[in-house]
Amino acid sequence: MGFAINGKFASQRITGVQRVAYELTRAVQARAHSPDELEVVVPHNAADLGLATRQVRIGSGLKGNLWEQISLPIATARDTLISLCNTGPLLKRSQVVMVHDMAVYDVPHAFSKKFLFWYRSKFSILRRQSRLILTVSNFSKARICHHLKMDPSSVEVIRPGADHLDRIVADHSIIGRLALTRDAYCVIVGSLDPRKNLQRVLDAIRQLGHIPNIKFVIAGGANARVFAAQGTTPQAVDDRVIWAGFVSDAELKALYTDAACLVFPSLYEGCGLPPLEAMYCGCPVIVSTAASLPEVCGDAAMYCDPESVEDIAAKITLMTTRPDLREHHRKTGLQHVRQYRWDHAATRLAQVLYGERHGGAPYLEVQSTTE
Repeated sequence: MGFAINGKFASQRITGVQRVAYELTRAVQARAHSPDELEVVVPHNAADLGLATRQVRIGSGLKGNLWEQISLPIATARDTLISLCNTGPLLKRSQVVMVHDMAVYDVPHAFSKKFLFWYRSKFSILRRQSRLILTVSNFSKARICHHLKMDPSSVEVIRPGADHLDRIVADHSIIGRLALTRDAYCVIVGSLDPRKNLQRVLDAIRQLGHIPNIKFVIAGGANARVFAAQGTTPQAVDDRVIWAGFVSDAELKALYTDAACLVFPSLYEGCGLPPLEAMYCGCPVIVSTAASLPEVCGDAAMYCDPESVEDIAAKITLMTTRPDLREHHRKTGLQHVRQYRWDHAATRLAQVLYGERHGGAPYLEVQSTTE
């Protein structure tokens, strides 16, 4: 009996949750004794992500949720499955699941009714099927223990990294294409998920007529099948707002590198990768005081009240008009983000799975005695 990783993420668009799954898997495989020690079990439509993988040929025509619920548990019947993207096979007993947040309980208004029902049902079952829950912050751990009635000893925190940006070469062509100037624009990253608080940012921008030379680049999109705000796309009446849509990792790195700051007044985050990625690129960040963001960003960020348009506008004014403040937050951000590395996350995951649990007993040993 060994471990296998749920590779459903290899067939999905790489956003925050999938990023954590891919980078953590990559780092764990890099430190393994052999590439197939922690191989990824993938569906037939998986992209080649450069990982050690095993193709599932059982029910090979299935994909998405059907593949995860039917084909995957059959293919990993003798393995302990590690699922890193919030969900896993509901009938799989030998399983470790990473749950990134409890948003479906804490901010239910942000999701469609169908999505709420599906995920709450999944979590209710997975909490009983999973011998261990992983998560990405102490904030999320506390919310998981509260909503799923789990003992804290059954939930482990694996902090994500930001150093995947080392492998990405910035594509600065986007700077010219969007007619941007270094330190004369702010980046706003996130989907149209109402938790990202985009409308208040747009309302704040309308109060910033006193800094007319600053532009605002919005990178991201929306999934209408998930978010309840479908059909209510935030609108900006200011011609300084640039809707960039989805951008590549290389383009995003370039945007971070030349920006005056990242504006990220999210109302709810289990962790929040964009502020860490921005810090890694030397970009000052403005984040909200909500949820996990103070825990994740520490003293390296400038904080705003996410429910106050006036405060968001005031903090943008400070950051864009004070070069000394930008330099201070640039330096403190670079220092702070050094602790967020994927090799650290992989080491912690290995410790959780193979040892340093239950008085030092390996997880495999603990699991085998309870079968």
